Amino acid sequence: MRADASTTNTPTQHDADAAHLASLGYSYDKQFKREMSFFGNVSLGFTYLSPVVGVYSLFAVSLASAGPPMLWSLLIVAVGQMMVALVFGEVVSNFPVSGGVYPWSRRLWGRRWAWMNGWVYLISLLVTIASVAYGSGMYLGALFGFEPGPSTTITCALGMIAIATLLNFGGTKVVSLAASIGLIAELGGALIVGGGLIVFARHNDLGVLFNGFGSADNFGGNYFAAFAAAGLIGVYQYYGFEACGDVAEEVPNPGRQIPKAMRMTIYVGGAAATFVCLSLILATPDIAAVVRGDVADPVGAALLSAFGPIGYRIVLLVVLISFASCVLSLQAAASRLGYSLARDHMLPLSGLLGRFSDRLHVPPFALLVAGLVPAGIILGSRVSTNALTAIISFASLGIYLGFQMVVIAALRARLKGWKPAGAFTLGKWGLPANLLALGWGATGIINMVWPRTPGAPWYENYLVLISGVVVVTAGLIYMLAAKPYLKSDTPHGDAHVDPMQKTPTALASDGAVRKEKAQ
Repeated sequence: MRADASTTNTPTQHDADAAHLASLGYSYDKQFKREMSFFGNVSLGFTYLSPVVGVYSLFAVSLASAGPPMLWSLLIVAVGQMMVALVFGEVVSNFPVSGGVYPWSRRLWGRRWAWMNGWVYLISLLVTIASVAYGSGMYLGALFGFEPGPSTTITCALGMIAIATLLNFGGTKVVSLAASIGLIAELGGALIVGGGLIVFARHNDLGVLFNGFGSADNFGGNYFAAFAAAGLIGVYQYYGFEACGDVAEEVPNPGRQIPKAMRMTIYVGGAAATFVCLSLILATPDIAAVVRGDVADPVGAALLSAFGPIGYRIVLLVVLISFASCVLSLQAAASRLGYSLARDHMLPLSGLLGRFSDRLHVPPFALLVAGLVPAGIILGSRVSTNALTAIISFASLGIYLGFQMVVIAALRARLKGWKPAGAFTLGKWGLPANLLALGWGATGIINMVWPRTPGAPWYENYLVLISGVVVVTAGLIYMLAAKPYLKSDTPHGDAHVDPMQKTPTALASDGAVRKEKAQ
């Protein structure tokens, strides 16, 4: 594995980054500003991963499913996702282009595969924005004393999206700063809150981490099934590191910086999530009651008991900062992916969505879509809460599908002769890491779609799978009907091709500075 040296955005480095991007077939005359530091890039991934949002949202369900041993799922998933991050690191080091999974898939496999991955992942991000914003509603209500209810939740969620959109329009430097503030607040809050719970509100010792408290009884006596259900807290927790690569054209020396930032996101985010989860387990007075279903909100009860009403509100403020920074990072990633697809003419209204503001240095219309579509999903909950549930069910599955499409494409390219040659490479460990990433991703997807409520109607049991089939089918229909993959001359499927064996046309395409097509 090559060393990862830190770099600054010097004129020489800027020229090297521009030349590398041009060699990949993209013009640098309309450019993002490379103003995102390494810390800002880590912050973007960390706040997207958001350990506070993930743990606070799923702690009660996971603890009730498998008891305290659910903590170990966070460590298991961290190892699996690290394999994915290592594969992504090699890919982004070769192809540091905005949009992440779409341009990576395009170069590793081809245009059709790239279209499907971009489509699935874009829908996943837009739905995840709606999900996170909607989830913040109850915390805003609790902080400001709003009467809980659908109207309050929707209003708060829309406000959260509006704030994130305005900050994103500030450009790379504002996004980087806001994400950095979010990281500091969230990480500091996690340490202070977790430490406070352990010191002042501890009710259990570490031995409970090996006690299921009879949770297997809820799954017919099968503790493996109970642990797999609880493990969704880890499966839903460890993504966000890929956002570091979504902004590849905004980071100096991305081939070195981004792979390191991806790994750092998992190290720091995983440690914070595990610490918060551990502190909440140790501070839960009656774990057996949670497993029985007698305590619906162990998080709120533990925080209120430990910090009192005033301290509880301060904690809620930190939680809300975490939600806001998570929405901000998700929106930044979604807008860059949408812009990347549109500038290759892959989307309807690509002429509009592919526009770039030379003044703001952001893709304004792609950014608006990243705000308006999630807002529309949230407003739709007024008509049908069940529809909202069905839509949001796809979010995490779609992200894992997007990951695996890159992992599969990378494995295929390796087997066809691709030898990663970026600033970061795993060398002989690349193929084993790729295979482990594939095995882990398949395991995570199976766990997400596995039916767990035998008494419920079949469509509720398979809601996640059904939502995934609907999105993939819709993408296939559009791809076959409109053939968007034929509308761009950007290089594709050439990762494994030796440059010396390429045709003169292919070489010219790779080396030329791509001109934006007027629509």
